[in-house]
Amino acid sequence: MTSAPPLYLQIQQHLLEKIQGGTWQPHHQIPPEEQLARDFGVSRMTANKAIRDLVQKGYLKRQPGLGTFVTDRKAESSLVEVYNIADEVRFRGHHYSNHVLVCEAIEADDEVALRLGVRLGSRVFQTLLVHLEDDTPIQLENRYVNPRWVPNYLTSDFSLHTPNEVLVAACPITDVEHTVEAVLVDQQTADWLAIDTATPCLSMVRRTWSGEQLISYARLLHPGDRYKLRSSVHRQAS
Repeated sequence: MTSAPPLYLQIQQHLLEKIQGGTWQPHHQIPPEEQLARDFGVSRMTANKAIRDLVQKGYLKRQPGLGTFVTDRKAESSLVEVYNIADEVRFRGHHYSNHVLVCEAIEADDEVALRLGVRLGSRVFQTLLVHLEDDTPIQLENRYVNPRWVPNYLTSDFSLHTPNEVLVAACPITDVEHTVEAVLVDQQTADWLAIDTATPCLSMVRRTWSGEQLISYARLLHPGDRYKLRSSVHRQAS
C-alpha cells in the first residue's frame, strides 16, 4: 500500500498546480503561511517549509512586509558567459528537448562569410535547432561552424548533445562576442517558436573563439515573453 506524501509536499503540489496551471499568474500573492496551515491542518512550520522550498526553486519570491508572490519564471541566460542551454533548463528543474530543423554543409553567403571570417562560397556547417523547455520553444538557434576546427560537427547526435556541448568538447571557448537587439520575426520563424509574428523577440548574435581561431557564428532568437538576458559585472574597489 502506497503511503501519502509528506504534508509539506502536499502543500507544494497544491501551490504548483495553481502556478503551473495558470490560476496564479506571475506577481500573484499566495495565501499566507497561517492560512495554508489552517487549510491543510498542519503546523505553521510545515507550511513554511513548503513555501521555502518553492522559493529556493524559483517559483515564489518573498517580499518582506508584503507577502509571498509568484515569480516571473522566464528562461534566463547570461550575456557574459556561454552556458549550455540544456543545463540551464535542467537547473530550473524542467525538461529539456530540441528539434533539429537543419543539419548540413552549405556555401557561405556574404553575411556568413563576413561573420565567420571565411571566404565567400567556402564550405561551412549549418545547424538550425529549436530548443524547448517543458515542450515550449524558448530559443531558435541558427549556427554556422568552420569545419576546419570542428570537422565532425554534422555527425554529432544533437538529441544527446547540444551544439554548444559539441563545440566546447572540440574547441574550448576562450572569447565571446555578443550583439543583442529586439526584433520581429517572419511567419516561418514564428511557427517554429509557436508565437505570433507580432510578438517581440530578442535576437542575440554570438561569435565564439578558441584561442586565435574563430569557431562559430550563431543567431539566437528568443520569444521576449519567455526569455530574459542577464549581465553581471564585478568591479574591483579603487
